[in-house]
Amino acid sequence: MNILLVCAGGISTSILEKSIRDAFGPERADWKVEAHPVDQLEALIDDFDVVLLGPQIRHKLRSVEKTCAAKGKPCEVIDSRDYALSKGDKVLKRAMELMRV
Repeated sequence: MNILLVCAGGISTSILEKSIRDAFGPERADWKVEAHPVDQLEALIDDFDVVLLGPQIRHKLRSVEKTCAAKGKPCEVIDSRDYALSKGDKVLKRAMELMRV
């Protein structure tokens, strides 16, 4: 599974990216997670299975949903608390639920 994290600049979400990667464990060594600015979504979406938005760009959800729906990809805003506390395990679990993994 490939998870795309999008935020305003891709910087703050990179901390969560590492936490999610740490939560993969050896059985998911072939999975990937990357953080990028939301304005790169259209160029990147084909390489990912699920898109998660940083809570600070919640206002862009409708636009992201439209892009994701056109590609058949689920998307959701990351829970603010999980984001703030960098709870990679919880964010990974939610991504897996969205993908029905």
